[in-house]
Amino acid sequence: MPTQLLLRGGRLVDPAEGLDAVADVLVGADGAIAAVGDPAAEAGALEVPKGATVIECAEKVVLPGPVDVHVHLREPGREDEETVATGTRAAARGGFTAVCAMPNTDPAIDDGAAVRALLESAERDAAVRVHPVGALTRRRAGEALAEIGEMAATGAVAFTDDGSWLASSRMMRMAMDYTKRFGVPVLSHAEDPLARGGAVNEGEVSTLLGLPGWPSAAEETAVARDIRLCELTGCRLHVQHLSTAGSLELVRRAKAAGMPVTCEVTPHHLFLDETALLQRRYDTALKMNPPLRTSADREALVAGLTDGTVDCVATDHAPHAAHEKEMEFELAPYGVTGLETALPLLATRLVAPGTLSWADVARLLCHGPRSALGLPEVRLAAGFAADLTVFDPEARVEVGAGGFESRSANSPWTGERLLGRATEVLVGGKPVVRSGKVVA
Repeated sequence: MPTQLLLRGGRLVDPAEGLDAVADVLVGADGAIAAVGDPAAEAGALEVPKGATVIECAEKVVLPGPVDVHVHLREPGREDEETVATGTRAAARGGFTAVCAMPNTDPAIDDGAAVRALLESAERDAAVRVHPVGALTRRRAGEALAEIGEMAATGAVAFTDDGSWLASSRMMRMAMDYTKRFGVPVLSHAEDPLARGGAVNEGEVSTLLGLPGWPSAAEETAVARDIRLCELTGCRLHVQHLSTAGSLELVRRAKAAGMPVTCEVTPHHLFLDETALLQRRYDTALKMNPPLRTSADREALVAGLTDGTVDCVATDHAPHAAHEKEMEFELAPYGVTGLETALPLLATRLVAPGTLSWADVARLLCHGPRSALGLPEVRLAAGFAADLTVFDPEARVEVGAGGFESRSANSPWTGERLLGRATEVLVGGKPVVRSGKVVA
């Protein structure tokens, strides 16, 4: 039988509630937050209800449930790389309470039956909430619209041909016009054919390594087109894994003009640049789509976090089997895992040095992504679902030590020592992580 949980003495951080103070949180047996202590009272203490379980949170940060809006669960089709069960356990370990699952599976998620199958799998196997994202076109082939209305009615929260660029401007306009009717956004995988064959960012590094270059213009051209189509149709547009200063500036101008445009950046584009390829030559753990860019691009993305241009940090969690990555750089697949390292990386590289506050982290991992994709709101306030994460910012963790919850281990951070780990994660009041261990 569910019991009440009292999170005692944590630092509650929720900018939507104007909250950054030490206080208690009481989670009711119904899975909702029953009460939050008054920070003005002594330590925000609540009385412990009879029979309640008490979780000590002193010196830890309590965040409203983080959500990753860009995750590849690989099910159906590549269960050797990841499944709903393993991918969502990885999300829970990383401190996420929800993920948005991309449609580039095999077969693609391009009709209502596929969305329903994913939701049934999530209901049966998932450790955290799963929000399906449907394909824009059938089989993601770019030739005919997918069953967008049927998928929206079944539970898809957004639409994209992620992993492939929808090259036809006419088809993209049709997709935006149609998707707008359902009040959900189109997600843009911005990759003009100018990128074709590219393995790393085009420039001095690609020349030194003798690898085919992927110009930044390939992304910026695509972003510019989709922003123009957003202006034409009025459809909400979310730009995925934005990687260049030029793309960021395009989004900044669109926002300034009042357009419904949002964007995400990934931890690997925030914390790595192309020079890492010179230090770790031909390391396929550094091959991703879009590629690592210049240090100036990386610095611009960090600035975009602080000035509000970037709406959210998303991992683009892309698991791959070990044998697929253990080959020549040009032949290896793009992508890295990220669910288990995103929050510790933000804590280590941006919060500890003072570049971001914990309120910024809550904005970028909880409220920003939920607003961009129209997901149910989560707050540290009575009446909201108890989706929350308790994070110990002082813990020292070596990435990969003890293995990953993900079925794949293609992380560029393996062996790095990072600050912080999620010690408790609740989804609908149910503990899915206890004392740092996934229990779902």
